[in-house]
Amino acid sequence: MNDAVRPAAPSARADLSPTHRAAVRAARKEHLALNAVFEVAKVLTSTPDPIAALPGVLNILSSFLGLCHGSLSLLVEPDRPITSGARNPWAVAANSLGLTPKGPSTDYLPEQIAQMVFRTGVPISTWDLAEEFGAEAVPPVLAGQPVRLIAVPLRENARSHLVIGVLCAYRLAGEDGAGWWDRDISVLTMVSSLLEQSLRFRRMVARDRERVIEESRRALAMATAVVPQAPVSIDGIIGDSPAIAEVTARVRKIGPTRAPVLLRGESGTGKELFARAIHALSDRREKPFVRVNCAALSETLLESELFGHEKGAFTGAMGLKKGRFELADGGTLFLDEIGEISHAFQAKLLRVLQEGEFERVGGTRTIKVDFRLVTATNRDLEEAVAHGQFRADLYFRICVVPILLPPLRARPGDIRPLAQVFLDRFNRENGTKLSFAQNAFDTLCSCKFPGNVRELENCVNRAAALSNTDVIGLDVLACQQGSCLSADLWRLQKSDASPIGGLASGLIADPEQPAPVTRPAPPVTIASFAPPAAASPPAGDSRRKTADMEREELLAAMNQAGWVQAKAARLLGMTPRQIAYAIRKHGIEIRRI
Repeated sequence: MNDAVRPAAPSARADLSPTHRAAVRAARKEHLALNAVFEVAKVLTSTPDPIAALPGVLNILSSFLGLCHGSLSLLVEPDRPITSGARNPWAVAANSLGLTPKGPSTDYLPEQIAQMVFRTGVPISTWDLAEEFGAEAVPPVLAGQPVRLIAVPLRENARSHLVIGVLCAYRLAGEDGAGWWDRDISVLTMVSSLLEQSLRFRRMVARDRERVIEESRRALAMATAVVPQAPVSIDGIIGDSPAIAEVTARVRKIGPTRAPVLLRGESGTGKELFARAIHALSDRREKPFVRVNCAALSETLLESELFGHEKGAFTGAMGLKKGRFELADGGTLFLDEIGEISHAFQAKLLRVLQEGEFERVGGTRTIKVDFRLVTATNRDLEEAVAHGQFRADLYFRICVVPILLPPLRARPGDIRPLAQVFLDRFNRENGTKLSFAQNAFDTLCSCKFPGNVRELENCVNRAAALSNTDVIGLDVLACQQGSCLSADLWRLQKSDASPIGGLASGLIADPEQPAPVTRPAPPVTIASFAPPAAASPPAGDSRRKTADMEREELLAAMNQAGWVQAKAARLLGMTPRQIAYAIRKHGIEIRRI
């Protein structure tokens, strides 16, 4: 049969009874309401400022449900509750056109309805706004039209009777108002609940940030108080130079408090010694001092070491083990090399520092602990935060009171008393009566010691062990025998920065001092990895590299060295141990040639 004369099929909708058609319309409205709430939830949960995002929320309600001329009104003084004898002023915080209302607040929400909702905390829905509250209650933009108003309260929290705001919207009476009556109140109530949660979370974050900032401000004010003229000494810390006197005064000032401390400085400056001094000066001195070297353990072992584990949590967990967090309860926890922990582990550590509670590995019971946190690092954490290698929120948690420990080259006047202390200790331990010659003392005091106090101690012990007489002369010092690695490092160095990397590779920004003006170093190219005997000196910065070098540079050096780690270490100016650590850090598989 020809399609032109084929009888048309009856419409499927025409076959439906009035009851079925009403059910279809109701289902469509339910679907629109659900989609509208979903879109509103996506907006409010993804914005840091729910008030700023509210115009978009109100426009979603207008597009999906036909609720027009929406607005949010908030109390001007939310801390003063509404009473029968006084009125708390309110203002429109946002509307569908933006954050700044055009015209008086009563053009968006009638005064009578606002006061009723603020006092009673009950949603209000009118069938005909002009008939029930008068023509003056109708907004000017909707004047002359029969409109319905829906207003719901916004509470301070779910269980509070205090109403801090009113969310309202209008619907034209001709838009099947009876079918939307209950849904309008339900949808606006759900949007109000979502907005309450967003505002509550925003206030909690703001209070927490202000509290942390205020604690940091008070702690820094105490730490940066005027240093007394008389030198402040701490047992175990040797030196009377101005640099070390300022640090010891700050340690003594901050020791009795509970503020977290971040010890910053090059390797060998005595960070653990200062951490123990902070513990000894606090009211927790009788409680344990627990030390953890974060760089010495892998992420898995570090988690088990800090959090502890339950019996059977993993293969080899033969019994319950308390973690360092638990062992440090009531005392001080010292996390050395905090800058070396992975980004994933930083999130786990942050929860313990924020909440003071954790669960053992393989356990479900929450354990609450109370410890004073002292951390230390020789890395530039600000640079790590800028590059996304260290969480900013964790940085602000641990860096409440930063203390910068000066390198030994910044306090040359302390070298002589330190060397004498190390020599006296050697004499006690070995039953000798050695002493330094004057020229040996003078030579030691002129050294820069990139390894700081630890290197000075090693230098003194070496010279004492090799001395053939009771007086240690100049000839037994390593720098006079051509076997001092530090002298070679400084000889090859083209800047005043220490060649050992980390914080020592550049100047640290001190908040109390203006930042020094430095010229950027030229980029290092792969050509600079050529052997010293076969290549000319590189034009760029020849400072010694560290294990934080780029993966591509490491691969280039390993390929050139035929995958011999010792040779690659010489090419890069690193030790074989640093090369091995860098290979493990970047996950490079060793090739066998």
